[in-house]
Amino acid sequence: MHETIQYCMAGTSEFQVMNTATATEELPAQYTGCHSHGTEMYCFDDTGEEYVVVPEGAEASEDHDHEEESTESSSSSQEGQNCHFHAGVEHCVGAGESESGGTRSCERTDREYNVPLRIGLLFVVLVTSAIAVFAPILLGSYLQNSAVNFCLMILKQFGTGVMVSTAFIHLLTHATLMLTNECIEYPVEYEGTAAAIMMAGIFLAFLTEYLGARLLFWRNDKNAPETNSSVSSSDHHHETGGGSLESGDKQAPANTLTTLAGCGNSLTHVHPGQEKLAVTVMETGIIFHSLLIGLTLVVSGDSFFLTLFVVIIFHQAFEGIALGARIAELPSPSSSLLVPGTQPVTMTTKLVMGALFALVTPVGMAIGIGVLDRFNGNDPSTLIAIGTLDAVSAGILAWVALVEMWAGDWMHDGPLAKAGLARTSVALVSLVAGMALMSLLGKWA
Repeated sequence: MHETIQYCMAGTSEFQVMNTATATEELPAQYTGCHSHGTEMYCFDDTGEEYVVVPEGAEASEDHDHEEESTESSSSSQEGQNCHFHAGVEHCVGAGESESGGTRSCERTDREYNVPLRIGLLFVVLVTSAIAVFAPILLGSYLQNSAVNFCLMILKQFGTGVMVSTAFIHLLTHATLMLTNECIEYPVEYEGTAAAIMMAGIFLAFLTEYLGARLLFWRNDKNAPETNSSVSSSDHHHETGGGSLESGDKQAPANTLTTLAGCGNSLTHVHPGQEKLAVTVMETGIIFHSLLIGLTLVVSGDSFFLTLFVVIIFHQAFEGIALGARIAELPSPSSSLLVPGTQPVTMTTKLVMGALFALVTPVGMAIGIGVLDRFNGNDPSTLIAIGTLDAVSAGILAWVALVEMWAGDWMHDGPLAKAGLARTSVALVSLVAGMALMSLLGKWA
């Protein structure tokens, strides 16, 4: 006997009997009639009851140290586990086990980190993010021709697919994993926590855009009487001067704007101020998400760090293209489609918006490097904070991607609502490609 576990000898081989001693009953002194069923061995006790016996080693001796053997077995079991990371939380499950069935530890895991490597790759992420977001902005601002516009259309639709996948495949999935972690003890079980918070994020994005639009309409209505009065005085002056041609010239810009409204440009059916607000809301969701991405990357163990780094590089490139293409479309001071009284988006503003995206993930990485020795991704407060931010960001990006980007371009007199077959086909392929490639990255991050 070793504590409550019974071992029996058969020659030089030792077997563990799957029978546990109790306080009221003694275990049999011997077992007979041993036989096999498939790969398992069974023996009978003196009452005829059958028990499973497990071989413990063919060369076991009488003074075999079972405590040492148990330690080795535990170590072997640990080596057979599969571990991966979600937002710095290490999930380890046994071979063949599902993630939901794996045994979790809520304690902080101590491991060695290659800090110099993380610091060096921080700048790689910075450069990649900057190139991805600034390229469409500069391309759309300084090269205005049909070929460039076609390329921007492809990038926009690819970016729409990226945003849809980011919201549902990356953010919502990660939020669900965080908020259903066994280390969190809820007073009431509710399986839809992540989805409920995502729904709150959708409502928050809607409310922000709705109130912003109402404010823009109120400002336009307030300025409208002054504008109409000025236009009427100008028309009256030209009529009394007998210059009918001049009068027609003065009305030409308004007529031109009306004519351009039928060309399918997305700036004509949305107030430029509303479009800037939509892009700002989109970037807000991306910034929250990107900050967590930087933290996720740094606190991951060295065994998974380089794999996750490659995935994050593609992730940042895709999101940068998506955001940069939308920023590039914002009306510039030279745009002929500006609504009277609307402030244009200067090049400086566009570059600042791009810089915020380029910097936020490296900032998250820097924060992660600073807390490497203290960060516990299994701490309940950490899980709730990360899960909540992921779910809110998922809701914000879902609203922007589905309503502003997807429906805005393809429906309601958007630029692709009445596009030709070739343009529509290319746009569809770009849209699906963005969703597919970003969803593929969800395999690793």
